Formats: sequence, C-alpha cells, structure tokens
Amino acid sequence: MNKFMEVLENVLMPIADKLNNNRYLTALRNGFMVALPLIIFGSIFVVIANLPFLDKVLSESALESYKNALDPASAATLSIMGLFVIIGIGYKMVEQRGGESIYGGVVAIGALLVLTPQVLDGTGGVIPTSAIGAQGMFLGIFSAFIAAELYQYFVNKKLTIKMPAGVPDAVSRSFSALIPIAFTLTIFLVIRIIFSYTPFDTVQNFIYTIIQEPLTVLGSGLPATIVAVLLIQIFWFFGLHGQIIINSVLDPIWFTLNDQNLAAYQAGEELPNIVTKQFIDTFIVGIGGSGMTLAVLIAIFVVAKSRQNRELGKLGIGSGIFNVNEPVIFGLPIIMNPMVVIPWLLAPVVVAIVTYFAMATGFAPRPAGVIVPWTTPALISGFLATGNNIMGSVMQLINMAIVFVIWVPFIKVIDKQYYESEKNAA
Repeated sequence: MNKFMEVLENVLMPIADKLNNNRYLTALRNGFMVALPLIIFGSIFVVIANLPFLDKVLSESALESYKNALDPASAATLSIMGLFVIIGIGYKMVEQRGGESIYGGVVAIGALLVLTPQVLDGTGGVIPTSAIGAQGMFLGIFSAFIAAELYQYFVNKKLTIKMPAGVPDAVSRSFSALIPIAFTLTIFLVIRIIFSYTPFDTVQNFIYTIIQEPLTVLGSGLPATIVAVLLIQIFWFFGLHGQIIINSVLDPIWFTLNDQNLAAYQAGEELPNIVTKQFIDTFIVGIGGSGMTLAVLIAIFVVAKSRQNRELGKLGIGSGIFNVNEPVIFGLPIIMNPMVVIPWLLAPVVVAIVTYFAMATGFAPRPAGVIVPWTTPALISGFLATGNNIMGSVMQLINMAIVFVIWVPFIKVIDKQYYESEKNAA
C-alpha cells in the first residue's frame, strides 16, 4: 500500500500541480464559471417547459403555446452557451496578465465571429446558433486563447494610441485598445481567407473534423469516463481539488455531449449520449460531493460508535445534503489516509460503471441535457437531470446503496480504532 501511494504521489502530483496552475486551464475553468448562471437559468426553464403530466392538463394547442412562450429562455442561453464561455475565457486571460480584461472578452468573441461564415437566408446574413453553441465550443476556446494572447502581446509592445491628458478615461482606454484589437482581428481574417482555399472551407469544419468530433466520441465512452473519475479521486486523495482539475480538461467535451442530449430531448427524439456533464455531476459528484460522501455519512450514522465519527456525521450531514463535503474530506479524514484509499477510489468507479450500463440497457433514463445546480440535493437532482423522470432518482438511490455497501467495512475498522482510543483516553 505504501509503495502504491508513493508511486501515485511521484507520478501524478507533478502532473496535477502543472494542470492546476496552467493559465489556459484556469481561464477555461473560470470562463465556464462566468457562463454558469446563464446556463442554469436556461436549464430551469427547460424543466418548467417539460413538467410531467402537462399534456394531461393542457390541450395540445395550449401546451404548444406554453412551450413556445418559455423556449426563448433556453434559446438565448443554452443554445448559445459557447458565446458566454468564450467571452469569459478572453476576459480571464487578459485579467491574468493585468490588462484591460473587458477587451479580452471583446476580442475573443470578435475573433470567433470573424472565423464564422454567415449563412444567407434571403433576408441577409445570419450566424447559426450551432457556431456559438456547444458545437462551436472548441473553435471558440482556441480562438479566445489565441486572440487574448495576441491582444495582450500587442499591448505589451506599446502598439497603442496615447490620448492627451484631459480626454475622458473611457475614451482613452477605447483608443488604447484600437490597434491591438485591429491587429488581432486582422490575423484572424487572414486565417479565415486561407482556410477558404482548403478542402475544409472553414476553420469551424477543420476543428470539428480533426479535433472536436474524435475527442467527443472518446469522451462519451466508458473507459475515458472511468479514467476521469479515478483521477478526480486520486487528486483529491492527495489534497488537490480533483474535480476542478479534470473538469478544466473535459468540460468542453461533456458540455458538447450535454447539448446534443438537450437538443434531442427538446425535439422529442432518442437521447444519443449516456456520458454527459450531468452524468458526472448528478449521478456521481452530485451525491454528497466528490467521492459520493453522503452515503459515507449515512454509513457513519448506522455503524459508528466512536464519539469522533458520530460528531463528524452530525457536522457533515447538513452540508452533505447540498453536496458540500469538506467536513468529511478533512474530518474523517480522507486526504492522505491509507485506511480509506480503497473505498475512496473504488466506489465512484463502480457507480460510474453500474450507472452507464443501467442507462445503456434502458433501466434508467439518460441525462436530458438539463443543467441542474450542483447544490441540488440527491434524488431531486436525479429527477430533474433526466427530464423529470422518477427513475433518475431511483438510480441515485441505487448508487448511494453501492457506496454504502463498499464503505461500511472500512468505516467499521476506522471507527473501532477511534472507539478504542477514546476508551483508553477515558
């Protein structure tokens, strides 16, 4: 066991540290955080628009009018979520360098729009929502990274217009950003022109064909999901926020898969993907936090005799219901505790496998693409994430039972040590 932990520490810790401090992944993570309130807003109205039994209460025409009235909420947020993420990434990239962060967001979205061909529909040019939604996410992310770097490079080279004293500050800053933005967008225009002479025709087609589509297929599979879940647990074991590290890398893939399911759900079609953002967030992390520790707290209440564990259970259960599990992480403890490494690593992986096959066989519904706030308690979140399907809650209940069974023997061993220690101290 000690040798195993030593290998993990020597191999994974340097990698995790670099990922955690990488400025591009940090900007990517923070960019998604900027978009999150809008994504959740749109998801809430998807749930409201698809409440169960509405077709029994409303006439067909009334139901259609009801949905049409609420559809703009998701169309203006979820359908173009890439737009908000890209603005957030550009903003955060320039903010990290101490520059005028608002222009980082502006130049990022400008770069994407320069690369995105407009479609003529008889009334003029229009930009397809797919280009600024999940499908265009990868191009948007790369565009935001490059545009923000170019903009800040030109600023650092003093390629700016200096206005005389007395000019209002807002006007001065606007002119200061003029040349860096112009140079940056000119480079993107040249890139667009070059790609128009290639078989791909557009940068969007190139990114989607060469990068996004293969990564999305890979990320939707069970093996990649198991690796991701296992890495989250390993990083947490060594005191690093595994979820943030892994989400920084895989969120673009998981959100793309999520968006595909949402489009199918709204169209009344079969949901194409099992693994999505909500597969991870609702059926694994969303059951008490990373490691699914709500079931661990229940195990403590059931079997613990030591005062330390029983107090930990009382302290952690309130926050655990809302998927905040720091009391368990640091109180049991889990970090660097060889007594819990086996259930800590094993339970979420088993749950991921069981949930995947339950959804693949139709026993449980697949995530509908609705983004459920991460603090939503288990059972409720499963119901909402699967499009108001009670079997989503049942799946979460089964997952909790799996974690409970895996953890109970280890909780008994740990609790026996604590109990004996307390008796000796008394």
